[in-house]
Amino acid sequence: MKLIQRMALPIAAALLFSLPAAAPAQTFSADQRHQIETIIKEYLIAHPEVMQDILAAVDTQQKQAAAAKSAATIKANQVTLFNSPHEVVLGNPHGTVTAVEFFDYNCAYCKHALPDMLKLLQTEPNLKFVLKEFPVLGPGSVDAAHVAVAARMQDPTGTKYIEFHQKLLGGRGVADLTRALAVAKEVGFDMARLQKDMNSSEVKTTIDEDMKLADAIGVDGTPSYVIGDQLVVGAVGFDELKQKLAGMQK
Repeated sequence: MKLIQRMALPIAAALLFSLPAAAPAQTFSADQRHQIETIIKEYLIAHPEVMQDILAAVDTQQKQAAAAKSAATIKANQVTLFNSPHEVVLGNPHGTVTAVEFFDYNCAYCKHALPDMLKLLQTEPNLKFVLKEFPVLGPGSVDAAHVAVAARMQDPTGTKYIEFHQKLLGGRGVADLTRALAVAKEVGFDMARLQKDMNSSEVKTTIDEDMKLADAIGVDGTPSYVIGDQLVVGAVGFDELKQKLAGMQK
């Protein structure tokens, strides 16, 4: 009898849980339905690991579906992601491997991940590293992003920009307009031009493009990376980023 119950359980559960709320009365009698529910309840109480297996399977399916959707969206937006005229490019602009990072200057996890990016740039000569502004942590982040884009407009090669980026993201305290301007001045940008450029259409276009792109591909936190057709969320560390980059080169 136990063997029969074990074999019948998946079928009974599937039938029971797929029934609409107002199932026709002739589908199961009240007594039959009660027996099925009793079998399922008793079995799950005796074997709670079954629910864990079910939840794990559902979680896996959801993650696979989300990854497939993300990959399709990344493919549909790859030109804007990897080759926008409004982006910051560090490393090798002609590199055969590209990584994109969405970040916020006030994100503690982005600060923690900064050394990972710098190490990748030092150790991966074929890496093109693209930075996308995603200022979601308040008005200070938005102001800092405006200063950063204006700084990029003065420095197409990224030589000064990367110093600015390190000092602002890696420094202590809140990143806001005052601090971002102070860092830009310290690095040696033309401040009169920078303050003019901060209100330009290029700055607005850049940030709007980055925000829309982040929304399209499902970025909901920082840092988030795009490597190949994968969205990698969080400060996952140098080793995992390097491993994913290596997978692109196979």
